[in-house]
Amino acid sequence: MNNENFTLSERIVSPSYIRQGCQARRGHEQLIRLLLEQGKCPEEGWSESTIELFLNELSVMDSNNFLGNCGVGEREGRVASSLVARRHYRLIHGIGRSGDIAAVQPKAAGSSLLNKLTNSIVLDVLKLSGVRSVASCFVVPMATGMSLTLCFLTLRHRRPKARYIIWPRIDQKSCFKSMITAGFEPVVLENVLEGDELRTDLEAVERKIEALGAENILCVHSTTSCFAPRVPDRLEELATMCAKYDIPHIVNNAYGVQSSKCMHLIQQGARVGRIDAFVQSLDKNFMVPVGGAIIAGFDESFIQDISKMYPGRASASPSLDILITLLTLGVNGYKKLLSERKEIYAFLGQELKNLAAAHGERLLHTPHNPISLAMSLDGLQARCDKAVTQLGSMLFTRQVSGARVIPLGREQTISGHTFHGFMSHSEAYPCPYLNAASAVGITREDVTLCIKRLDKCLKTLRKEGSVPRSASEFVQCSQEASAGEGPS
Repeated sequence: MNNENFTLSERIVSPSYIRQGCQARRGHEQLIRLLLEQGKCPEEGWSESTIELFLNELSVMDSNNFLGNCGVGEREGRVASSLVARRHYRLIHGIGRSGDIAAVQPKAAGSSLLNKLTNSIVLDVLKLSGVRSVASCFVVPMATGMSLTLCFLTLRHRRPKARYIIWPRIDQKSCFKSMITAGFEPVVLENVLEGDELRTDLEAVERKIEALGAENILCVHSTTSCFAPRVPDRLEELATMCAKYDIPHIVNNAYGVQSSKCMHLIQQGARVGRIDAFVQSLDKNFMVPVGGAIIAGFDESFIQDISKMYPGRASASPSLDILITLLTLGVNGYKKLLSERKEIYAFLGQELKNLAAAHGERLLHTPHNPISLAMSLDGLQARCDKAVTQLGSMLFTRQVSGARVIPLGREQTISGHTFHGFMSHSEAYPCPYLNAASAVGITREDVTLCIKRLDKCLKTLRKEGSVPRSASEFVQCSQEASAGEGPS
């Protein structure tokens, strides 16, 4: 409805009523105007009616929704199912063009506008979350692992002779496979044990750089968010080292946006040294479906090179999901979620500490990990070799998801490389343990129920002398529960 249509409507319905409706419409349009004008996440979240109005306005700008459009090409936004069309708000053309995921599509002005606005709003949120000097970013319809691969492939053109990627060990398959898939040889460096924490061995990193030669190293691949007792890498020191030896630095920040500490590490690393790009998951940080990531960095030209490396057009679904979510939450809504997460982290820590003490265990001291916590399982291991993995099985069958039970001495071979002590980030961590994390969206009720069920499982194992209740429960569930995947 434009002004002319509102005027015509006054001939049909009382002008006073029409003017009131017109004013209400202008309220929605004012919010949209500010978004287009500023390109930033609104302070307060929008109503669903405003968001749907905006998305419908965008969709009618795409050629597949033109009245009387005649498409004779192979990609004309045709959709067989009306349910699928509605699911995507009839934004069917996707984003980008064959040569650049960030390019504008002539046939899809609405989808192109959605893509540009989403990247602008996400950049604003990254700055508000702590990386204030970030220069550019884009949403890519791939999870974290494949997004890291895209970064490595882009660096190949800048360092054609390089074949190695230096990687402080983090036991998560997709991180390792991201380097293998890109065609490089990961140089896995063991962490050092400091108290209960596993931390970056900076001396080993520098020795390896000097041994291999800086020109033969594609980059250093570091990590922020991770499972305790592993803690974020020493990003400032690594960034300084990368600047010293002129080696690129890619950071896996999978679920670090929700942590002010992780974001501060990236900001400081870029300030004192070199960080070329950092990659984060959409689902882990913004509570949207799996399948998207944000690639960001401090050199706009490098981030553009990465976007141009993506072959072909791309799905707009992750961009649409994160746009709707951020418009719904607004800055204040997202900040509230982050504040609640931090509060529940402290609550989870105290509850685990109390539970550990009640069962003769202890909460591992990992102050440098702002998201994940770990509780020892020494006593459980002492009672029965299979008790630790059985605990994982019991939690899984009792609908406690996300908890990871880590036994001692497990081996895993990935693409020809054998990891000893797999899932513990170390060849010889001194004790088995259980992980739990306070991630964005968690509630106090989640923590309370988890602690209650964990307490009951531990009491049952103690009472039954750690004998499995049934062979089928142990065989079917223990492996899945004890070897859960991490950031992807």
